[in-house]
Amino acid sequence: MSKKVSVWADGRFWQRSAAWVTGVAAMLLIWLTFDTMGQIQMGTKAELDQGITKRVPSPTVINHKITYEMNDKRGHETPVIGEKEKFFGRDDYSEEEAMALLNLGKLASQTKNCMNCHTLLGNGAYYAPDLTKAWLDPNWESYMLRMGKETKEEAIAEFLQHPSDNPSNERMMPNLGVTAEEAKGLVAFLKHMSSIDTNGFPRNFGKIEGGIHGR
Repeated sequence: MSKKVSVWADGRFWQRSAAWVTGVAAMLLIWLTFDTMGQIQMGTKAELDQGITKRVPSPTVINHKITYEMNDKRGHETPVIGEKEKFFGRDDYSEEEAMALLNLGKLASQTKNCMNCHTLLGNGAYYAPDLTKAWLDPNWESYMLRMGKETKEEAIAEFLQHPSDNPSNERMMPNLGVTAEEAKGLVAFLKHMSSIDTNGFPRNFGKIEGGIHGR
């Protein structure tokens, strides 16, 4: 009479279990990959013009006003893309022109190594303020008054070119030799980044003193 072996001591049971777990995990990983690709795919100008907002909107979002408003259903603030708004005197940037500006700004941020001090979309250092929603910071209004600039984009561009002349807080940003064209690209890059739906990240942006909906 053969001795009955517990299922837990049966090697074949564990081999089959490992195969099933590996298979299910692989299928889940593939599904998550395709789902994520769909979520982070950049939208188009046509979609934006039709009021269809993707998590990563078209570069032409720089032609629009962007606000950060509380979404009660989701429990945090989300970017809201509004009507047309002048950006450096224009609200008709084509997709190619807007993308070129964003690429210039992105390359400038990499060349100047902004992430050595700042955070962008969760990556980088926390020595200086998070830049993910920097375009939406209401403190730029005081910079406009101080610098005598009529628009926020002009004030940010001026600050980026001459940070030592316009100290923001205790930690003064060094002069990185940003050119006027690079500054324009960086501001476009920051404006587009502020339009990305990051599920409320950074979490405390809207609640810091002086911030949007600050309290």
